[in-house]
Order: sequence, then structure tokens, then C-alpha cells
Amino acid sequence: QVQLVESGGGLVQAGGSLRLSCTAYGLTFDDYAVGWFRQAPGKEREGVSCITPSGDRTYYTASVKDRFTFSRDNTKNTLYLQMNGLKPEDTAMYYCAAVRSGGGYCLGSGRLATYGLTHWGKGTLVTISS
Repeated sequence: QVQLVESGGGLVQAGGSLRLSCTAYGLTFDDYAVGWFRQAPGKEREGVSCITPSGDRTYYTASVKDRFTFSRDNTKNTLYLQMNGLKPEDTAMYYCAAVRSGGGYCLGSGRLATYGLTHWGKGTLVTISS
């Protein structure tokens, strides 16, 4: 059974940093494109960042570029989203999602586009105070 588990959310002041983790059980990331999404209260879900199955390319939405870094540790089957320079507008529930290679792909905008079976985590809450 496939399971994605996010962690690392919390409450920090503006300008601070957090590192989110997404650990997979039942799949190995090197065969999946993975995206981070976020959803703030009353807003639509937004694609934040995406990494290709090979792990050699990452994409970011414009509002987080140069502040967020998406990386992968194959030995731990875990992905990380390092978030620096956090702003109140980054406040949201953050989710990771994975789709097997061929069932989706990363868009240049940082969004993971999917048309196959997509696995989602339950999310981790990020709150940035001003």
C-alpha cells in the first residue's frame, strides 16, 4: 500500500525557515514525478514545486522561486522542501503528491500535472506570522 507522509510544518515568524519532508512507503521516488502543493483557507490549491523522476530537474512557481528548494534523498526515500524567507502569504496546508513516470509530468510553472493514478499525503500545516 502506497503512503506519503508529510512533516515539518509549524509556526514561524516572517523571514524564518522551515524544512518540509515527504516520506514514501510502498513506492520509490526514482520512478515518480513528485509535486508540492499548498492550499490556503478560502483559496484554490496551488502547485508550488515539482521534481522529475530522475531528480535532476526541479521547477518552482514564481512566488517561491529563489526562496524554496526541492531536493531528494534516495537513501531515505524522502523528499524535502527547504523554505527560506517565509512570508505570511506562504501560510497554507502543504501536500506532496506523486505520480508514476508516464502518468504525469512537471510543468515549468512548478505544478505537477497528472492524468494517472496520483498518490497524496495528508498534509502538514505551515503558518507564518507577521
